[in-house]
Amino acid sequence: MSDVVKVTDKGHVRTIALNRPDRKNALSDELAWGVVNAIDDAAKDDNVWVVAVTGTGDSFCAGLDLTMTERTSPLSPQNAQLDDINWVGHFLLSIRRRCDKPVVGGVNGVAVGAGLGLAMATDVRLVAKSARLMAGYTRIGGSPDGGLTITLPQAMGYERAMRFMMENRTVLGEEAVALGMAGEVVDDAKFADRLAEYCEELCRWSPITLRLLKRGMVKSLESTDMEQQLRYELANIRRAFTSEDAKEARQAFLEKRQPVFKGK
Repeated sequence: MSDVVKVTDKGHVRTIALNRPDRKNALSDELAWGVVNAIDDAAKDDNVWVVAVTGTGDSFCAGLDLTMTERTSPLSPQNAQLDDINWVGHFLLSIRRRCDKPVVGGVNGVAVGAGLGLAMATDVRLVAKSARLMAGYTRIGGSPDGGLTITLPQAMGYERAMRFMMENRTVLGEEAVALGMAGEVVDDAKFADRLAEYCEELCRWSPITLRLLKRGMVKSLESTDMEQQLRYELANIRRAFTSEDAKEARQAFLEKRQPVFKGK
């Protein structure tokens, strides 16, 4: 396993930690696929009953690393030819479809874009009081991916999810719980201990019970084809990112100024 992903076991709990703290755990191809592969490995290990996904340092995941070259971007034409879902979709597929064990999101800090997609793909979430959650796509001229068009309406309801994404809102821990994005808010200083404690509490139950519970819950939510929706998301964001407005949005983001849009 690459050192950009830290995997530790304690009892029947496996913790997968994004480990690029100097980049606020922003997603490179190596980190993103490392997380997907670590979840797939946990799904196959009978000694693992509960999986935790969290970040090192003061961040959960700041989304796609915008300093990456076009060649390594999951939205580049080269990658689109190789896999029309790529890791932005495999976050949700690995957690909801391929892993029938509870996956607990430990949102210890900022979660933006695809990082928020990863957080919302988890089955239940604990969030630090100071954590900042934001979709961020309108800011960079994109549209939601990472399964957010599936998971946010499920968690928040349609209108709240629309407002949250359209208005590019940032919410902190307590509001995230109030909106349904997480189930528990924890003081920052106690966060790591509480995440470990909660996962250990889940291990008091039979792993068979938990796995069958999750299978039933996921099946009940799949009234639409998940892979079809993920492909639809990516078709939209690729189209958005090729627009002149998107190029202006990203340039303005990097230059820390307000973008000037032309609707082209």
